[in-house]
Amino acid sequence: MRIKMMGNKIGMTQTFSENGEVTPVTVVKVGPCTVINKKTDEKDGYNALVLGYGDIKESRVSRSKLGLYKKSSVSPRKLLKETRISRAELDAFEIGQEIVPGDIFKAGEYVDISGNSKGRGFTGVIKKYGMAGANSSHGTHEFFRHGGSIGSSAYPSRVFKGKKMPGRYGGSRITVQNLLIADIRPEKNIILVKGAVPGANRGYITVSHAVKKPASG
Repeated sequence: MRIKMMGNKIGMTQTFSENGEVTPVTVVKVGPCTVINKKTDEKDGYNALVLGYGDIKESRVSRSKLGLYKKSSVSPRKLLKETRISRAELDAFEIGQEIVPGDIFKAGEYVDISGNSKGRGFTGVIKKYGMAGANSSHGTHEFFRHGGSIGSSAYPSRVFKGKKMPGRYGGSRITVQNLLIADIRPEKNIILVKGAVPGANRGYITVSHAVKKPASG
């Protein structure tokens, strides 16, 4: 069952094995997520589970979404995420039910985690693409961190699309695949993931079983 659960990135730490090996892990708080709605093939054309995460005031919710919460007898949630699953899997959940990470994930499984990367504003080519820059000798002036030539003048008389040039960097949706769950702390709804997770601390993330890896490692 590949359900997308929501949570927050807490930060990074490290764990030690019995042999003294150090493993860098990211601490991620996942859920509890509440079942807000169930979409069925007969009514909506597909089967999906709608989960909500995080509390929010009613005054900050649109009227259309507020009607959904009142219909489901669930308090408003800050984030909503829809996951398509089979009808048999959908029937296993009830509206208003709370799902914790221990219900979906196990230690040793691989997951894909998505989040918004840190926004770095308008940056140059050295910071954005890791270019080397120009030599600081042989008469070079004011061009140490420039990208260099961007094309000829006569032909093709234009700059090709996709040219690596200065621009906005970061602040985009990033998915890191095949991260191993090192451990799960069910009493605190925390999972420890081996490796780095996109985004800043306290940022919102989504966690789901890996697409390219088997459910268990």
